[in-house]
Amino acid sequence: MGALILEGGTFRPIFSSGVMDALNDHHIDFPYVIGVSAGITDGFSYVSKQPKRNYDILMNHRHDKRYVGLRNYISDKSLFGLRYAYETIPQEIYPFDWETFLNNPAQIKVGVTNVETGECEYLDGKQLDQQCTMLKATCAIPFAFPVISLNGKKYYDGGICDPIPVRKAQQDGHDKMLIVLTRPKGYQKSLSKANMIASRLLKKKYPHLVQPLLTRHLLYNETIAYCEELERQGQALILRPNEAFQIDSFEKDLKKIDRLYHYGYQLALEHLDEIQKILE
Repeated sequence: MGALILEGGTFRPIFSSGVMDALNDHHIDFPYVIGVSAGITDGFSYVSKQPKRNYDILMNHRHDKRYVGLRNYISDKSLFGLRYAYETIPQEIYPFDWETFLNNPAQIKVGVTNVETGECEYLDGKQLDQQCTMLKATCAIPFAFPVISLNGKKYYDGGICDPIPVRKAQQDGHDKMLIVLTRPKGYQKSLSKANMIASRLLKKKYPHLVQPLLTRHLLYNETIAYCEELERQGQALILRPNEAFQIDSFEKDLKKIDRLYHYGYQLALEHLDEIQKILE
């Protein structure tokens, strides 16, 4: 069976949204969707069959300080307005189609990092609550978000421990996959200052997070190499943005965001035959 794998990256997965909207518009339904952070968050609109929903949200709210802005630290202890972004928007402004989502037979899995164990867990997306708590959890970058509590456990961003969950998809029995990345070919992650600082500040409270934070770049680069090997073996198709269309994680230029979305849409159209073969 075919799997759709989604990388995160804050605003960079607008590329992935373009890909998924093309799939929706051409009635291509993956039975299994898995990812982390903003990638899998956007994936919920794919499973609920709401093309352009993610695009409209980002284009119309990127510069809305209720959505992202320093003042949210006062109300939500977060750079993002957690209640506004994860509750008001899906409940009132761009209503999430719960009926279509829950009636879709596709599995959807959300990667999160358990702060106590330092290991990745995969939550059943069909158990999403009205407050979208598991989506807050998978996007919870340390210090940009607070730790998110769910079912008695505490979580941070799933990308810390499993940035591209291809091996989990394989463990679940999927030997063909469409892997949607948000960095261009050749990109190699290095140890960031943010992760170094986070590892020091969180060491006493969450000691098992230190190693994942300090080795995240190594895991990412190894996983990219593994994805590329799967593609060489004919087990995967990788779609990722051309370097000319790259945007920053917190991109402010709406024209660049728009271009990246439409590039993702067009790229998916160019590979429709290959994508359909994954599901045969």
